[in-house]
Amino acid sequence: MSDLRYDQQPFVEVPNTAGTCVVGWDAIVRRLRKAISARNSAKTVLVVDCYPGVDVTRLCEALQGRLTGCTMIDVRQMLLPESQIKTLVTPFTGGDDPVFGYMCNLTLPQWFGSDKVTALRRQINDIAAGVVVVVGTGAWHVIAGDLLVYANLTRREATLRFRRHEAGNLGVANQAAAENQLYKQAFFVDWRVADRWKRSLIDHWDFVLETNDAAAPKLAEGEAVRRGLRHTVTRPFRVVPYFDPAPWGGQWLREHFGLDGGPPNYGWGFDCVPEENSLRLGLGDVCIELPASDLVFYQPRQLLGESVHGRFGDEFPIRFDLLDTMRGGNLSLQVHPLTEYIQHQFGMHYTQDESYYILAAAADSHVILGMREDVDRLQMMRELRAAQCGDMPFDAQRYVNHWPAKVHDHFLIPAGTCHCSGANTVVLEISATPYIFTFKLWDWERLGLDGRPRPIHLDHGLANMQWDRTTTWCEQQLINCTTVTAEGEGWREERTGLHPREFIETRRHWFVAPVQHDTMGNLHVLNLVEGDEVQVVSPTDAFEPLTVHYAETFIVPARVGGYMIRPLEPSGRSYATIKAFVRS
Repeated sequence: MSDLRYDQQPFVEVPNTAGTCVVGWDAIVRRLRKAISARNSAKTVLVVDCYPGVDVTRLCEALQGRLTGCTMIDVRQMLLPESQIKTLVTPFTGGDDPVFGYMCNLTLPQWFGSDKVTALRRQINDIAAGVVVVVGTGAWHVIAGDLLVYANLTRREATLRFRRHEAGNLGVANQAAAENQLYKQAFFVDWRVADRWKRSLIDHWDFVLETNDAAAPKLAEGEAVRRGLRHTVTRPFRVVPYFDPAPWGGQWLREHFGLDGGPPNYGWGFDCVPEENSLRLGLGDVCIELPASDLVFYQPRQLLGESVHGRFGDEFPIRFDLLDTMRGGNLSLQVHPLTEYIQHQFGMHYTQDESYYILAAAADSHVILGMREDVDRLQMMRELRAAQCGDMPFDAQRYVNHWPAKVHDHFLIPAGTCHCSGANTVVLEISATPYIFTFKLWDWERLGLDGRPRPIHLDHGLANMQWDRTTTWCEQQLINCTTVTAEGEGWREERTGLHPREFIETRRHWFVAPVQHDTMGNLHVLNLVEGDEVQVVSPTDAFEPLTVHYAETFIVPARVGGYMIRPLEPSGRSYATIKAFVRS
């Protein structure tokens, strides 16, 4: 199936927001001058707080060159010395492991020297008149000014700046460090700290400055952005997908989604990972792109529902992504940590249970899942260690099950189960959200995209391997555990998982006629896994219809309640969606 209609730039149109967002530094500064003038005060302190990764130097230059006569203060001079910051973060990033650290409990004010901040506040208070611009991450901590601009950055762009060595970690000038080192510290420290800080600021935003594209910055009124976020949870929506290459990557995503040019393959398609994906809001004739996590922080109850919010707080617990190995290779043989392991070792409170829903398959497609019967555990461990040392390749066929895979098969993968997707397969991965906690056991003697061996975490993996998940157990409990739960004229609902150890429930709907759904106060995430195009509509016209194409993932906030999915071209052909939600 081919569908080049896949929408790579979805957005939520926000009513009554014309003129609330401007583009380019000249227009931005005119808008700020207007806000300053409207205060009708001799002195204005304009605070521009920034997410880590924002180019503060360029931001200062752009403002100072246009806000003539202002006093410009860069709060980086208020930070602790780099040696003290490194001491602060080392408990969460220390050690030689290139991937894993410990989720930190630090807060942004800990990055600042209290004596410096006190002195600067006194200095600012002594200024009698004019415009004082205070810029940088944590600027609102330095002084709660008269106007707050929040300079935002999507997680995707922050990661790309690490790859290009254009940004370093919070409070340190380490842009030249290896990408994995930058990412590790950001994941376990910087982004945790910055997100805690951002949560406290959202209600105070006078303006939001989008800085993803240095050539086209955008400034939106804070209330327009908040209105957009409130509007988003009243309707189904999509986040902005992105695609990345992988050592095992294939060609299906490129061919089906119109991803012309670019890297030699696309192994990953991220289309519902709100911590990583972004959300575009249409404010009049301008779209502003925000981290999708801003929506989770600002509207958690309306988005997630009371029961899910009560369990997970303002974290989005369901992840949908695509794994493409078509004309590629096997993923690494891997295992995910058990709940108690991820809690004790990494400071996460839930783990990455997951499943593989087969979206596309070739004649030789397969999924590796679980151990073969009567495996010699000690011998397998010895051979894995020998393979890690380069002494011999690991004979996976001898120890793990290779299951044939066809379209619409669903393989359940509770944490602790040895697994991977095989070559020539496209998987819709439905999982819990802690997505970097993959322990590779064997990587088929290949190199990563950087030309180096990828990290193997054999000790972590073996500590979590559930050796009793053998052929018979997997066949009975993990493969196509499908039961019909309801049906009506022109539709059928099937339960396809997940395993009782996993908190996510999945339901597949086959239909040739409209199907009624109801969130019942629970978050829903869906993907159109069969059929070209459907519409998601409100039975009461509570929201504008959303058109969804093949393989697109969409989110239905808990607040929506009843909704209907209908074929756009009723022709008697069969359509199917897969829906995930958190079990009560």
